[in-house]
Amino acid sequence: MESFSSLKQQSWLSWFLKGVVILGGFIMISRLTELQIIKGGYFRSLAEGNRIRRVSITAPRGEILARGGEVLVGNKEVKKKVVFDPEEGYEKLDDLKGASNDEIISEWVRDYKLGAAFAHVGGYLGETGPDEVGKVNAECPKKGIRSLGSLIGRSGLEQQYECTLRGVNGEELIEVDNSGKKIRILGRLEPIPGEDLRTFINYSLQKKVSELLEDKPGAIVVTDTDGQVLALYSSPSFNPNIFVNKGAADKVEAVLNDKSLPMFNRAISGLFPPGSVFKPVVAVAALEEGEIDKDFVYDDPGQITISTLYGKFTYSNWYFTQYGRKEGKIGLVRAITRSTDTFFYRIGEKTGIEKLEYWASKFGLDKKTGVDIPGEIAGLVPNPDWKLRTRGERWFLGNTYHISIGQGDMGLTPLGVNQAVSAIAAGAKLCSPSLAKEPECKTLSVSEDNLEIVIEGMIGACSQGGTAFPFFDFEEKSGISVACKTGTAETGEEDKTHAWLSAFGPVDFPEIVVTVLVEKGGEGSSVAGPIAREIFDFWFVEGND
Repeated sequence: MESFSSLKQQSWLSWFLKGVVILGGFIMISRLTELQIIKGGYFRSLAEGNRIRRVSITAPRGEILARGGEVLVGNKEVKKKVVFDPEEGYEKLDDLKGASNDEIISEWVRDYKLGAAFAHVGGYLGETGPDEVGKVNAECPKKGIRSLGSLIGRSGLEQQYECTLRGVNGEELIEVDNSGKKIRILGRLEPIPGEDLRTFINYSLQKKVSELLEDKPGAIVVTDTDGQVLALYSSPSFNPNIFVNKGAADKVEAVLNDKSLPMFNRAISGLFPPGSVFKPVVAVAALEEGEIDKDFVYDDPGQITISTLYGKFTYSNWYFTQYGRKEGKIGLVRAITRSTDTFFYRIGEKTGIEKLEYWASKFGLDKKTGVDIPGEIAGLVPNPDWKLRTRGERWFLGNTYHISIGQGDMGLTPLGVNQAVSAIAAGAKLCSPSLAKEPECKTLSVSEDNLEIVIEGMIGACSQGGTAFPFFDFEEKSGISVACKTGTAETGEEDKTHAWLSAFGPVDFPEIVVTVLVEKGGEGSSVAGPIAREIFDFWFVEGND
């Protein structure tokens, strides 16, 4: 017979064991509740992440089109094989060997149709940098964040109109098994292509101008008088396709290290002394300030000598330097026609550096033109304050002489020169050059009579007796009258001069304004002149598509 104490001990053990069981059950239920209810969503997402892959589908960028609709920059479709990995996600391979149809996706690679002929205008693409990944473009936040490895515009129109050209990537949701094998497509979000960009570029003219400079360093700009850019080319150039084609790293490195600077856009970023192509602006300044008129006559001495505290300095006319001859008594028209340096020394002195700078500024030569591609710099028109500030020297009459013929410290871009000449051609209408947006124009306060005098001199430059001999027979053969100005600008290197020519035509209703610069190429008439003549022949005689 059990004792009372024995029964009491058994009862205590029984309740203890029951408590342990109950407590264990409570802990188990709590854990299950935590796993399934409180953290269920978290673990479910982890499980789905192990079996669902988000495959990005690259959106094609918008095409860049010429004024006639021709594709300047487009896209090529490429096929990729998508290979899934149980741990690393997925990979897109170029090798399609053994791939089934459901393993292949289409992607788009940029295709620069004209290659080097349009590189500085079209631009190129480059991968996003570390400071760009995961961020949005503030100008178009709806296009989404920039992902690692994505391509964005790095120069030219590609950069300027990035928000227009860039599309929105899509994606596919793919279910895979635990070995990474594709099971099925759960959903697909189609990519949204970028918008096309139509430019004012004339396709065939752009190709033509790129052929004319060949291996000569320089630039060519062709616009109409409303500021629409018909062609723009900088030489040497580069092929932007190498930046989007895998396996071209050596070519990219070669371009980046090339001492001839093929990626440097000389048309908008290069400052060059303009030489005599600046003389029409000097002529306008002297006329508008009343320092000379259409009856002003100057007797060319061949050279001018001035005496200073530092000695005597002689400033010669090119005709005297080369042939030992003088022009005799000439007016403004003849001085422009013959590009008589001594004439411009004298009217520059009469006008004064302050007024010369003022009129150069009115024609936009000390500012950026506002062209719609990045990288443009403003021209430099020196004045006494600038010289004192940068050189610590005072201004001398000789400095004014130099500026009067576009020499000295003056530096202008080919696009800036073209804009100023276009304003003269258009009756003092100054327009910001534009590749794809509507140009902005303003009318300068310049006498129509004074402009006619200057233009008459420029017509003479392209006629018998002028300096632009490649154009002497152009009107006879084409029926088109042309006005132009040559320039041969000293560079500071012995026997090295920049060759310039700016021209427009027809004179009464100009269709095109052309500026040619051949860097350290020689004389404007013999080097830049034939190139400009080929452009005019192509446009007016041969016809263009």
